[in-house]
Amino acid sequence: MATADRHDPYLSFHFAVEINQKIVAGFSEVSGLDFETAIETFREGGVIGHEQQLVGPTKFPSRIVLKKGITDAKVLWSWHQDVTRGRVTRKDVSIVLRDSAGQEKWRWSFREAAPVKWVGPQLRATSSEVAVETLELIHKGLA
Repeated sequence: MATADRHDPYLSFHFAVEINQKIVAGFSEVSGLDFETAIETFREGGVIGHEQQLVGPTKFPSRIVLKKGITDAKVLWSWHQDVTRGRVTRKDVSIVLRDSAGQEKWRWSFREAAPVKWVGPQLRATSSEVAVETLELIHKGLA
């Protein structure tokens, strides 16, 4: 009896973030990999049982949200500070999912991203959690 090819899902904790093709930091969380295709509905004359649905354009409704433990490396902070000073430098950003052997399996690349929100860590004297910074990016779609 032959066994079928087995395709186990990839684990979500094994990923990297590249900015302008360089891994800039170890991130603890990435969200905003959302893509939504619009649906246009209309009624066709004489057809009363249902509406016709056409596929419309795909949009990117979410911002990419990057979270990482704050360190001495100030790459993300400096990028956002440049934007607040009117020096907007758009950069290409890729989210890379790797398998358990470290090999790249999936890549989502976004064109011309720019930071629009930076959130500093929540500081509490009674906590021993890692201080986390958050950076939200807008982009011009998939590369």
